[in-house]
Amino acid sequence: MEPMNMNTKQLWKNCLAEIETSISRANFSTWFKNTSIIREDTGIIYIGVPNEFVRDWLINKYHKLITKTIADAYENMRAVEYTITKTEVVKEELAPVVENESSVNSVNKELPLRDLYISPEDNLNPRYHFNSFIVGSFNELAYAAAQAIIKSPGTLYNPFFIYGSTGLGKTHLIQGVGNMIKEKYPEKKVHYITLEKFATDLVNSFQNNKANSFKEKYRKYDLLIIDDIQFIGKMETTQEQLFHTFNTYYESNKQIIFSSDKHPNYIPELADRLKSRFAAGMIVDISAPEYESRLAILKVKLRELNIDLDQEILEYIASSVDGNIRELEGSLNLIVVQYRLKNRSLTLAEVKNLLKNNMKPKKNMAIKDVVKIVSEYYKLEEDSVYEKTRKKEIVKARQIVMYLLREDFNVSFPLIGQKLGGKDHTTVIHSCLKIKNDLKNDPQLLQELEQLRIMFK
Repeated sequence: MEPMNMNTKQLWKNCLAEIETSISRANFSTWFKNTSIIREDTGIIYIGVPNEFVRDWLINKYHKLITKTIADAYENMRAVEYTITKTEVVKEELAPVVENESSVNSVNKELPLRDLYISPEDNLNPRYHFNSFIVGSFNELAYAAAQAIIKSPGTLYNPFFIYGSTGLGKTHLIQGVGNMIKEKYPEKKVHYITLEKFATDLVNSFQNNKANSFKEKYRKYDLLIIDDIQFIGKMETTQEQLFHTFNTYYESNKQIIFSSDKHPNYIPELADRLKSRFAAGMIVDISAPEYESRLAILKVKLRELNIDLDQEILEYIASSVDGNIRELEGSLNLIVVQYRLKNRSLTLAEVKNLLKNNMKPKKNMAIKDVVKIVSEYYKLEEDSVYEKTRKKEIVKARQIVMYLLREDFNVSFPLIGQKLGGKDHTTVIHSCLKIKNDLKNDPQLLQELEQLRIMFK
């Protein structure tokens, strides 16, 4: 019989709050929805679950976490049991992510898809949240700016323009801002849209003589997020409307966020007045993640999937797949599929075999060839790069050679120093860091590196 001084509803509420901090939001919403403590009997805690599938998953994956969490909150606990109950009994314990679920069948059907639900009101995907966002040197400036915007939207970094190659987490970051502002400021209206959809809506409004409706729709939000803005270059009418929309937001202290695969200075045929508007806020890039960040990303993904892989395997994946985050996740998914098919951990040899056809071949070029290409590009004598000199143009070329050898060809710092005039490895590290930092604020340098990389192919 339940002790009079024990409130099972409050106990489970407290335990859920603790469990939520230990696992990803995706898994918490999926597996702990519609659960409750239904009774306590001589120290045995009976947890009600909606179906057999959830019961088995909690027993196999979360039993240890659940048991420890309850034991910490209730000292008389001896054991935890799981009981299948009707949805109506437990529906109050965790707010549903998808509304209007009226039966156990609907719960079962929606469980695997719950995180794919996108609100038609704001187009935001709830999967994109900062509790699963890895911060590293490749994106720390963009992340810091995003957090400042969440703290005070419309007053700092407006507009916020983020750019970088595909698959580096731009959409995750900008939608993460939208989801956080929704949570922190429920009264604010947030809207995420791609440039393509924005342009399509504009064309349709002209064809249907509803230009004013278009203006009203896109000026009513407190935060407007426009993805893939790089395609706007040749859309003169869209540029015109975006310019006026931006002015409305800026003058009303409403936040506007853009993402692009390139710096606005290199978007073809972009009007100067839009370039000027973009530059008035903050323009920041996201680069490819370094090894430590790739390793952290893999660990987060595995935690979300409730799968364990040996550290040796994780380190191999992180060091071998050095492209964008999407490629990293693709390689991990390939391994996870085999893990589940075999129902056992994979060996390092098996992982290497799986990935060998999935990885891009490493670039291979002699150091002297890199020096030759960079020297010719900057119209310098090749030998000058090896000489001890403080001439700015030569120092810059040498630093770029060092940076490219390290970033693109994975040459060790000591070897780079040895081959470029016997420099100490700390000098090479300093040079690489300088170029990396300069790239954040120098679009001209970014363009030069892109052109040099084309010459390597």
